[in-house]
Amino acid sequence: MSDDTYSLGSGGLTATIKAHGAELCSLKDGSGLEFVWQARPEWPRHAPLLFPIVGRLADDELRHRGKTYRMTQHGFARDSRFVWAERDASRCTLVLHDSEATRALYPFAFRLAAAYEIDDTGLDLTLTIANTGKETLPASLGGHPAFNWPLRPGMAKESYALTFASAEPSPVRRLDGGLLRPAAEPSPVKGNSLALSESLFTDDAIIFDRIESTSVRYAGGQGASSGSWLRMSWRGFRELGVWSKPSGAPFLCIEPWRGYASPAGFNGEFAEKPGLMHIAPGEEERLSFRIEVGSS
Repeated sequence: MSDDTYSLGSGGLTATIKAHGAELCSLKDGSGLEFVWQARPEWPRHAPLLFPIVGRLADDELRHRGKTYRMTQHGFARDSRFVWAERDASRCTLVLHDSEATRALYPFAFRLAAAYEIDDTGLDLTLTIANTGKETLPASLGGHPAFNWPLRPGMAKESYALTFASAEPSPVRRLDGGLLRPAAEPSPVKGNSLALSESLFTDDAIIFDRIESTSVRYAGGQGASSGSWLRMSWRGFRELGVWSKPSGAPFLCIEPWRGYASPAGFNGEFAEKPGLMHIAPGEEERLSFRIEVGSS
């Protein structure tokens, strides 16, 4: 049994998870079709976990009680080695604790657990962040899974769409220099459908900070309903990011978030940053998302 990766399987579906970052690096159906982006040079990651921040802080600096700490985009969990806590045929759990190294960046005690479980139709990820310290834990947490776009070679990228469970008329947010622009912008979603094109991402990610839906279907083909498809659903997350490389790349990220980048102009104490969870000592927050795949 490898300490670097572990594979789960059920009913023809297989998933592989890495100890580095507790990152999902493969999800295949019974035909062998790979849904997860394979970390090619355009973007050398698969599905990183975002903790203790989502997005950027101004000047990559975290301020807490008169001290300044270096905290780069999306935090350190994605580049940390998690410890295997459980492994069997259909599930595994990985854990990251605070350490001397993390406290040099983020002066808080925590325990972050990532529990993956596969069944015949999809994969669940449950993230549990616990405050193991004596002061309130301010944190954000997010997923950043990247999926192949197109899902099957030979299909036009522009034939794909995201179909949300509900209409999404609320304005969206955009980024400048990695920070949240002050003004919201009109939603590109028409009813509950977002037609996908590379031009959507010339201004970086689309951030739904007032998302109504708790699921979205990603599919291509006639009416965006034929061929291979993927459905993501989430619980506990309050925002959603949708992203691909502004320069164009064959992947699409669908990202459930609890938190977002600092608003432009915000340079205050980290605990006062908008969008954070505030977890009391001895308490925890649990968030989850599910990826279902199939063909129609």
